[in-house]
Amino acid sequence: MRLRALLETDALGLRLLGGEDELDRTVRGVMTTDLRDPSRYLSGGELVLTGLAWRRDASDSEPFVRILAGAGVAGLAAGEAELGDIPADLVEACLQHRLPLFAVNETVAFATITEHVVRQVSGERAGDLAAVVDRHRRLMTSGPAGGGPEVVLDLLTSDLDLRAWVLSPTGRQIAGAGAPLPGRLGAALAGHHLAATRTGRRGPYRAAVAGTTYSLFPIRNAGRGAVPAARDVRESVLSDWLLAVEADASDWPAARLDLLQGVTQLIAVERDRRDAARTVRRRLAQEVLELVQAGAAPAEIAARLRVAAPVLLPGLGVAPQWQVVVARVDWTAAGTAGGAGVPGDIAGGPVAQALLEEILVDPAVSGPDSADRIAVAHTGEEAIALVPLPAVPAPLPETVGGPTDNAGTADKTVAPDAAEAPAAQDPALHADALLAAVREPLSAGLADDGRLTLGVSAAVHSAEGLRGALEEARHARRVAAARPGRVCAAGHHELASHVLLLPFVPDDVRRAFTARLLDPLRDYDRRHRAELIETLEAFLDCDGSWTRCAARLHLHVNTLRYRVGRIEQLTGRDLSRLEDKLDFFLALRMS
Repeated sequence: MRLRALLETDALGLRLLGGEDELDRTVRGVMTTDLRDPSRYLSGGELVLTGLAWRRDASDSEPFVRILAGAGVAGLAAGEAELGDIPADLVEACLQHRLPLFAVNETVAFATITEHVVRQVSGERAGDLAAVVDRHRRLMTSGPAGGGPEVVLDLLTSDLDLRAWVLSPTGRQIAGAGAPLPGRLGAALAGHHLAATRTGRRGPYRAAVAGTTYSLFPIRNAGRGAVPAARDVRESVLSDWLLAVEADASDWPAARLDLLQGVTQLIAVERDRRDAARTVRRRLAQEVLELVQAGAAPAEIAARLRVAAPVLLPGLGVAPQWQVVVARVDWTAAGTAGGAGVPGDIAGGPVAQALLEEILVDPAVSGPDSADRIAVAHTGEEAIALVPLPAVPAPLPETVGGPTDNAGTADKTVAPDAAEAPAAQDPALHADALLAAVREPLSAGLADDGRLTLGVSAAVHSAEGLRGALEEARHARRVAAARPGRVCAAGHHELASHVLLLPFVPDDVRRAFTARLLDPLRDYDRRHRAELIETLEAFLDCDGSWTRCAARLHLHVNTLRYRVGRIEQLTGRDLSRLEDKLDFFLALRMS
């Protein structure tokens, strides 16, 4: 806004004392001060309000005005309440330094002027930013992105003092201005967003986390693949991005809300670009998957893998290992606000595909292009990911016996134990680790009518092993599906264990088996506080070793023998027999 506009506003009660030729100066803010030297708090463009408490005599005016002029302030408004008329020495100093001077009537509070300036300046900044956003949108839709969403988020910070971040549905930061958002906070905000979306509420959503209020704006897919507005919300809730703003938008004027909606539309353009870039990787995965399922010759599959490797791992010099991950999203008929409530109406494959692409991104990596290693296809209700793993360099052998002797005798070498190799060298995906960072927000998005199940294969080194890896991942996913919970995963290592069998035991058989063995012990523990169940678990975990179990439980061995004898007496079993140990072990696992 201009100084002239302030003078023309009767409610402010300003009277011009000097500087008529400078009234076209732009006001960028306002500051009230009675310091003799307020320069450290000035950045230029302010209207400075003062009650003149800094002035002791006429000699103080010129230094004060010189400091203001040097800081580039727009003008000075002095209150008449303290001294009555504005001193002539102050008027003269302002004329000397070409600084516009206003007198503020004693009936007008400085707070009134401050509120008016802030309101006008904020409105104009929002208008300027809206024009920039619109111009940036046209640039992005007509050609290469001009810096991506970070440019607009930087403008929100610099022009409207708003901190904002673009987050994935799991809370991973895709873009942001300034300091990155902590991972736990991002996941919590994503959970709030998904839960609010499932209720059918209209955005922006208000969320309070750790004492700070955020406003969450949905970012809808706006490109050629956009789903119509009347869709079932479950088709997109697990794939839409969100804009998180550190502010409470509930009392914002309509103009500012419209501006932020424009920002989300701009970011949606970037989202469309990201999806288009994934098309190549999806097609590669689909081609390999079709060859594997059709029983194609290994040489043909290997040829497709050689094409895929440079795309998924640019600069790769050697053939990588491959892992297969299978995911499925299932909905019950519960329905939601804004949804049809009929699971058959929701194509599960595309939903699982978009979600698996997100899950497989390293949560420590930010940015919209951090999923370059991931190629996900879908067939039916399943999403299937083909993940290349960089080859792990073989560890250098350790020398035994020192350097070669003068006789040329070769030193003996020994490779380090594989179990001692640093874990960081293992690039393989692990089922539990994949879901650790995303379980909380995804559970909110699945609500009480959705389930995500996921299976991970072992790494394979050639095309011949890919078919087996696919079946292994599918079987692991079925193991995960047999478990309780909204978000479940299982890995290949569980397929060679009793863990594989337990989920498929019928519930009535499970209850009868555990009750027959464990209920007598539980009843005795309730009556006598004897801790027989705890003793049994420790005894089995110590492989039946009396000394190790007694040490773990901090008991005398005779006390432990008494407890084990009581367990055998109550159940009619013998803990020296392998069969009875196994029955107790399975009962504890199924209970």
